[in-house]
Amino acid sequence: MASRSSSHTKTRVGRYELGRTLGEGSFAKVKFARNCETGENVAIKILNKEDILKHKMIGQIKREISTMKLIRHPNVIRMYEVMASKTKIYIVLEFVTGGELFNKIACSGRFKEDEARKYFQQLINAVDYCHSRGVCHRDLKPENLLLDASGVLKVSDFGLSALPQQVRDDGLLHTTCGTPNYVAPEVINNKGYCGAKADLWSCGVILFVLMAGYLPFEEASLVALYKKIFKADFKCPPWFSSSAKKLIKRILDPNPSTRITIAEVLENDWFKKGYKPPTFENDEIVLDDIDDIFNESGVTHNLVVEKREEGLASPASPVTMNAFELISKSQGLNLATLFEKQMGLSKREKSFTSHCPADEIISKIKKTAVPMGFDVKINNFKMKLQGEKTGRKGHLSVATEIFQVAPSLHMVELRKAGGDTLEFHKFYNNLSTGLKDVVWQTGDETEQESNGVAKA
Repeated sequence: MASRSSSHTKTRVGRYELGRTLGEGSFAKVKFARNCETGENVAIKILNKEDILKHKMIGQIKREISTMKLIRHPNVIRMYEVMASKTKIYIVLEFVTGGELFNKIACSGRFKEDEARKYFQQLINAVDYCHSRGVCHRDLKPENLLLDASGVLKVSDFGLSALPQQVRDDGLLHTTCGTPNYVAPEVINNKGYCGAKADLWSCGVILFVLMAGYLPFEEASLVALYKKIFKADFKCPPWFSSSAKKLIKRILDPNPSTRITIAEVLENDWFKKGYKPPTFENDEIVLDDIDDIFNESGVTHNLVVEKREEGLASPASPVTMNAFELISKSQGLNLATLFEKQMGLSKREKSFTSHCPADEIISKIKKTAVPMGFDVKINNFKMKLQGEKTGRKGHLSVATEIFQVAPSLHMVELRKAGGDTLEFHKFYNNLSTGLKDVVWQTGDETEQESNGVAKA
């Protein structure tokens, strides 16, 4: 975690000391944190109650928390606890450091069959367990599959998950959701679908991507894409083994009634090669306390207060970024996957390094951003840039923070806090053009060179 001098503000919530922001979405922020009692590193997803009420998201948040409490499996991101203050909700999550499976595919192109099978086995283990607890994920894709430090797969992002209560009298789900390329044909059809069968279809698409390095269904227009999905119009590349082809074709069967089941997948010869069943304990789960976090009276056993330790003066220099922080700037520790994503590789975060003094960097950013139509608020070495014009998804809002990497080297991090991702990219390109004399190296250049901060 970033170290601060005694004059800096530290924030503590319950037993956790909050650190730097790891990711930011429209309704939530994810912060690195440390359990002060055990020293364990965690990620805390922080949601503003007012925003949740305003956008009528109470049901969705309760569902996400209920889902994560129900699921205790080695291949699913662990939720340790949920806390609430009068204004915020804190979801304490396992801190996973191996990055997205998506990034690993992007770097390697495709996996060899044995490696793809290993990840697919872990995925099926997790999904099968979720279904046994009455939970369907409904947005399975490589971006929502993380890896821990040992390379163990972890399913994340249960924001679109469905619990048994959402099943209608006909025994089916009726909400169209998910990412188009991975979604089952019956979900698009809008006539109701079995969540478990739809999840398995997504697993089949993921297996294809792991082995092929590209999507089985991909078209420029949604209409053309859906036509291909409805017909299961795809071809396996020649390097797929015949047994892998057969399994994928049985999973990507457009007719859910004849599609292979997970129970049958578990008995499939190709799947069983080198298979190791997971070992874990089934704990008794209680969901009765979830309503407490929205209890307006504040009568709840998990009520916490944010405690801030204020220094006597404003910090004279930016937060120092230590070795762990530097490593966490690589793609491997990007926890933006805890939020819903747009399709593709659109990032919500950009960064660059500079040899200029921190005060000069702040001054130049303000001088460049104001003529671009942004209101700039400065708080020590953090800045909030708020767009004056309304974009595709409201006003673009950018959170900026400066970190000290070495005595003469600073890293500037810009995160989209609100608005449209593509508009954020356009803004960043225009801003970096105006900061030519300040920018030493962009984060994109750094990733291409060494997936970390190079040449320091």
